[in-house]
Amino acid sequence: MTETGNGQHCVNNEARATISAQSILEQIGGIVSLTARLKVETVITQIIGALARAVLVVLLIATPALLLPGVPTDTTQIVTLVALFAATLTLFEYASTYPSMIEFRFAPPFNRMRFVALFLTVFLLTVVFRGADHPTPLTSVVTAVGTLVGQVIDFPFGPWRLLLDSLSPSLDAAELSTVRAAAGISYVISMVMLAIFVVVMRLSKWPVSAGQFNVWLNLPLFDPTAGGDVVDRLNRDARINLILGLLLPFIVPGLARFGSGMFDPDRFLTPQPLIWMFALWAFLPASLFMRGIALKRVAMMISQQRRARRMLQQGQFQPA
Repeated sequence: MTETGNGQHCVNNEARATISAQSILEQIGGIVSLTARLKVETVITQIIGALARAVLVVLLIATPALLLPGVPTDTTQIVTLVALFAATLTLFEYASTYPSMIEFRFAPPFNRMRFVALFLTVFLLTVVFRGADHPTPLTSVVTAVGTLVGQVIDFPFGPWRLLLDSLSPSLDAAELSTVRAAAGISYVISMVMLAIFVVVMRLSKWPVSAGQFNVWLNLPLFDPTAGGDVVDRLNRDARINLILGLLLPFIVPGLARFGSGMFDPDRFLTPQPLIWMFALWAFLPASLFMRGIALKRVAMMISQQRRARRMLQQGQFQPA
């Protein structure tokens, strides 16, 4: 009887061990399947986000050609090629795990604010130039606001006065009025974008507001092994961006004068080239200012982390 009881006890122990092993394997299999499912969902979400961004880029580039009347066929073809190239670049950039060109990809809303500002600039400039031939209540309001801002920023030796002087020999009075409104609209949107970014950075403690900030992932064009202290190089790049942002509005009028002399004014001073020229004239300096402020913020954040780490080490080695 004793031997029989011991045998049954051993069988029961083996059965329990087998059941426990099976349950452990089932749990491991469930965890693996859950991890794989989450990974697949993450990849699908990333691809959908990349496709949405590519569509928005196509819409941005095609907006003037879609809204302006009488766009030539060759211009439409060129716009289509540029839009497809930019969409493909955006798709591959955002579908990849690690960025290769776009900075602050994992630190919203930096790039979102820049895209929204550029899209609004292009759209409202298109509305202004469309209103010159097909006026509507919307075009009248936008043109009036742009004209008012254009009069405010029109002062001697200012960037707007230089741009106006470079374009005035080839434009009549009506076209100059439209150009003035376009410059005012593009300028006010860029200033609002810059002001909103500064406020968001101050209030939300950007860039760590979205979680842990990885400098090397968010700055793919910044090489940390190029030599020198990282903080010093970030501060230097920040100063360069701020200086370029200050000088660029004065450089663009010279480029506009140079371009109008090289190309036929009847083709160069048409609505679509003027839309993109005014959009870049206002957006690029503000974008450089944003990048300079962001780099300065990152450098300050790294310095604070180093200071905190140094103070912690000094506290650990202090005598009791």
